[in-house]
Amino acid sequence: MSEPEALLEALDEEQRVVAEALHGPVCVLAGAGTGKTRAITHRIAYGVRTGAYDPKRVMALTFTSRAANELRARLHALGAGGVPARTFHSAALAQLNHFWPQLAGGPAPRILEGKARVLAQAAQRIGLAVDTATLRDVAGEIEWRKVTGRSVEQYASAFEARGPVGRLSLEQVLELQAAYETLKDERRALDFEDVLLATAGMIAQEPAVAMHVREQYRHFVVDEYQDVSPLQQQLLELWLDDRSEVCVVGDASQTIYSFAGADAGYLLGFERRWHDATLVRLVRNYRSAPPIIGYANRIMAGRAGALQLRSGVGADAAAHPVLEAPPIHVADDDLAEARHVAARIRSLIDDGAAASGIAVLTRVNSQSAVVEQALGEAGVSHRVRGGARFFDLPEVREAVRALRAAALTISDEPLFKSVSDVLRSLGWSVEPPTGPGAVRARWESLNTIAALVDGMPAGTTFRQFADQLSARADAHHEPTVEAVTIATVHSAKGLEWDAVFLIGLAEGLLPISYARREESIDEERRLFYVGVTRARRRLELSWAKRSPQSRADREPSRFLREAGSRIPAGTPARAR
Repeated sequence: MSEPEALLEALDEEQRVVAEALHGPVCVLAGAGTGKTRAITHRIAYGVRTGAYDPKRVMALTFTSRAANELRARLHALGAGGVPARTFHSAALAQLNHFWPQLAGGPAPRILEGKARVLAQAAQRIGLAVDTATLRDVAGEIEWRKVTGRSVEQYASAFEARGPVGRLSLEQVLELQAAYETLKDERRALDFEDVLLATAGMIAQEPAVAMHVREQYRHFVVDEYQDVSPLQQQLLELWLDDRSEVCVVGDASQTIYSFAGADAGYLLGFERRWHDATLVRLVRNYRSAPPIIGYANRIMAGRAGALQLRSGVGADAAAHPVLEAPPIHVADDDLAEARHVAARIRSLIDDGAAASGIAVLTRVNSQSAVVEQALGEAGVSHRVRGGARFFDLPEVREAVRALRAAALTISDEPLFKSVSDVLRSLGWSVEPPTGPGAVRARWESLNTIAALVDGMPAGTTFRQFADQLSARADAHHEPTVEAVTIATVHSAKGLEWDAVFLIGLAEGLLPISYARREESIDEERRLFYVGVTRARRRLELSWAKRSPQSRADREPSRFLREAGSRIPAGTPARAR
């Protein structure tokens, strides 16, 4: 057997078809845990070893630095370390920096690290008072408008459907965006979306640039293709020109970034564009136990682009029956739910499970605080993955400082009144704001602090509460020991654990309360699917009946019923 052929021995039948399809167009529809990264990295390595590819003329593309690093590591291990693996942004930035001096006669513009500072200065210039959370939401709107290729007029027509941007009117949002662009141009700076736009513009308008780029890169492989935006797709098409040497791989059921401009339509419509495309489906799941696979299949049954997974483990994997759904625990409130999960995790660790093989997955960052508290009480080391830790969030640091200051002067009021008065001064209210975004995230963070009052022993003073909150904030650092992971489902994508506890499966959390349109509900369902498919051997689901503040009964997530879960006894009658 030749050396290149030996490389394929590690692949299953479908993965081998991918690896041997060296010339495009190729579309790989790959379900969760089916070895898609293995298949495409072996395809690249096989092409290099057979001489079909010059490694310097292959571009492997993905969407995050973490994913790009993984691709590079795997390619290096397979002897194809000379193949560049980059994000769309890093590939475009390299080309921009190379060609800009030739076209403009000077260095490329400075790239902004973020939009917040320039947006704040733009707001000041036009006399608009805007808080930090709203600025983050405006930044998100700018990004969405650019990556979806919308003009200002098209954005204006989509504004109402997008949901509120803090308390700003459409006119104020447009004025602020215009002031931001003006200020950015005056400072000769580009944001991340501008990098893609400028690179696409150079290739489209400068024949010499287009010829050089297309000569440099002949073969393209795009991982996680369900996450491609219209702007990234435009750039990919410019790189390709009239060639068809492209292999894309993705899973429509894991499209969880539509709110940021991702469009799975490019993946699902690949065959319509490329009539001679090789289409391969990877459905053998090597990650999860059969009951988890069966449950995941029921979540997405009948949905566009959904793949019915089967177990890739065992001599007769396809014959595995669909087993009973994972267990569901119903708690009285969020703290009771977190303590139940912590007790289950403590038991697993005591029985020999590695803490690093366990994860608690949430819908939003603010859910992590009560989980951290419960795990701390149970003596379980833990770390929070993705974004800032709860007590590192700006609004939480501000709240902790304000509560400590107020505790020096207030002593004889009920604890909840004292805490809620301080939080109200920072913008918190009993009722949540409508719509997603940073304003909602800020409210959820402050609301989580308000909810911590319920976990305090009777007789706790305001000063004691503030001191304890401050001590917890000071103690939150990344553990260096074996630790359970707490992560949002978004930040958990691409990862896996032996045991996963998926919490907060109630209406208003998953699906989130502001997901009202059908497409938004569909995205929430896909989030649930991604959370479920992170689990290898054990999956446990839970939700809490009551919200700490309102004490109103919650209903279990509709996704539990859709997947055929049995709603445990004691659930409010209308929710069954």
